[in-house]
Amino acid sequence: MNSENLSPETFQRFCDYVYEKAGIRLGPQKEALVSARMGKRMRSLGLSRYEDYLRTVKEDTTGDELVEMLNAISTNLTYFFREGQHFKIMESLLRQWSSEGQTRFRIWCAASSTGEEPYTIAMTARAVLGESCDVKILATDISTRALAVARRGQYEPRHMEKVPETFARRFFRKEKDASGNDCYKVVDELRRMISFARLNLAHPPYPMKGPFDIVFCRNVMIYFDNAVRKGLLDEAWRLLKPGGYLMVGHAESLSGMLCELRSVQPSVYIK
Repeated sequence: MNSENLSPETFQRFCDYVYEKAGIRLGPQKEALVSARMGKRMRSLGLSRYEDYLRTVKEDTTGDELVEMLNAISTNLTYFFREGQHFKIMESLLRQWSSEGQTRFRIWCAASSTGEEPYTIAMTARAVLGESCDVKILATDISTRALAVARRGQYEPRHMEKVPETFARRFFRKEKDASGNDCYKVVDELRRMISFARLNLAHPPYPMKGPFDIVFCRNVMIYFDNAVRKGLLDEAWRLLKPGGYLMVGHAESLSGMLCELRSVQPSVYIK
């Protein structure tokens, strides 16, 4: 079944609905992406008109099709040890806090995608602190599909390129996936440190209480407008402990935002 072309008017209705439900701004440059990804989902449902699909999403009282739509348009570009300077800063903070007698650490990874970031946080924490400290990581994302990959903790060899060899040997087990191909499985020691949960960052207040020592909220605010960013930053401030740190993506800045967090260096802020 061939899908009709996505008209500018219908594309705008998709954009408005995605913003309403997820806070994500889709500009004109995303029209081809939306058309392709929605078209694939429509074919699986036997639909040919984009208007019919949007109506299906809106009329689905379970919310399941909205989740499928957001899964389809979500971008999950991530890899282990991405923007590695943040993990060096995290190492220094954990060493400092540990030397001051702290033994309990709580970290929130706000946009965990397919799991590479929270597992990198867990590897870094375990390497610095050993097994004697109580470290728990909350990893959230809006995409149920990405969270399923993260919970599985199984990665193709090409995803392991940035993982130091010592970490690969210590924190992964080489095995075969369901198709018989080589893959790397995160060890249970790390998996037990992380709780994965679905969270829509565009709809504060968030259900968790904190306080967190560090919040990673990297490369997600670029998809939001200032109103959604403000709500997210207010929640990050609420959930951080005094003296806690927020890490954002290197391409992101809080400049011009009304925010009580203080800049320490580019992309790093303190409460």
